Amino acid sequence: MRIAMWSGPRNLSTAMMYSFGARADFTAMDEPFYAAYLKATGLDHPMRDAVLAAQEQDPALVPLGFVQDGTRHLYMKHMAQHMIDGFPLDWAEDCVNIHLIRHPARVIASYAEKREAPRLADIGFDRQLMLFERLGGLVTDSADIRADPEGMLRRLCAAIDLPFDPAMLHWPAGPRAEDGVWAPHWYGAIHRSTGFAGPEGELPELKGAEAEVLEAAMPYYERLFAERLKNS
Repeated sequence: MRIAMWSGPRNLSTAMMYSFGARADFTAMDEPFYAAYLKATGLDHPMRDAVLAAQEQDPALVPLGFVQDGTRHLYMKHMAQHMIDGFPLDWAEDCVNIHLIRHPARVIASYAEKREAPRLADIGFDRQLMLFERLGGLVTDSADIRADPEGMLRRLCAAIDLPFDPAMLHWPAGPRAEDGVWAPHWYGAIHRSTGFAGPEGELPELKGAEAEVLEAAMPYYERLFAERLKNS
């Protein structure tokens, strides 16, 4: 089995990668199109030079690395915004595609703490809906997972015909082998964790440009939210 997990940034995506990576029958891969995305867009992200040096920069060649380790399954953490026009998607047609979402207000507030106030293109909701409409698959909301990690992971595994493994609920604190080279900038909180955090509080109140991005992102999120897998 090859799982392509699509999300935007700041979206429980690394925790989900650690969760599947904690299984003995999975190999995990972290954002393999990141360098290709930076090369194609010219964007100045934190640790840009290190990312470009660490990964394949030709998007056509990136899927050649999607090789399973023996009989193990492959879990690929992908950022929806990385899949800009012209990047290949045919490789994903044979994957189990899962779309991980989080309320845009939380994504925007969290992203702004690590970089700068994001644009819609930085947080990926429009691209994520495009991917869902092209590839199909399942949608799961990070709030549902945080509210009931075991219940939702059991439901998700059942939906893709994968036996649930309790190892998915915990992982050792600190960096992991699958981490991308950008982990020192982005993964501080997850490196202090040993499992999924509990439910979040009230939605952050956004103002100015951030509120405008929220307004633009909400229709995409609401369309995906309507398709989400529920714990029932």
